[in-house]
Amino acid sequence: MGKQHQAVPSVLDPVRYEETSATVVSQEVIDVSQARWWVGLPELATGFCSNAALNFAFDWLLYPFVIFKFGLLWGGLTMSLASFVSCIGLLWLYDLLKRDWLGIEAVKALRDYPGKSAIRRVLSRSLRWGDGPAFVLLSFYFDPFVTVAYMRRGQFAGMRRREWIIFVGSWAISNGWWIMACYGGVSVLRWVVR
Repeated sequence: MGKQHQAVPSVLDPVRYEETSATVVSQEVIDVSQARWWVGLPELATGFCSNAALNFAFDWLLYPFVIFKFGLLWGGLTMSLASFVSCIGLLWLYDLLKRDWLGIEAVKALRDYPGKSAIRRVLSRSLRWGDGPAFVLLSFYFDPFVTVAYMRRGQFAGMRRREWIIFVGSWAISNGWWIMACYGGVSVLRWVVR
């Protein structure tokens, strides 16, 4: 009988490393030729595509429409509240399922990569620039759900005080800038249509 494959929360089964006095020792030994990393790819692809479709519909269709229909103040307030509720719902679902369907936990594991791959070492260094740059970049390019999931300590750890501060800050940055972008786009469209 072979070894039973134990499922871990991350789809890509990141290897965790522990530092000893002189060397880096892997807690899990994975034979790369025997690794079944591809088994999690359908789940990862489904999660990534579903999240991308949801974000596209919300950010590029619904958000500008509501800003167009209700204006900067009421449209922005409505969509900011909708964003708050949807991101909290996604975080709750992410924690409930305890599955890394976006690959965030695998990316977090890459921050501490001690191996010899030059590309992975460069990625690892850039991910370690600190929480400040990561917070700002994630808030502008993604939503509070992704920002909190990436920045929190531990996998599927729920929302503690630190995570709520990150969430609210990211929510304010991402919605503030997106309201202005949508309002600018809607204003230009109204000017062109006249």
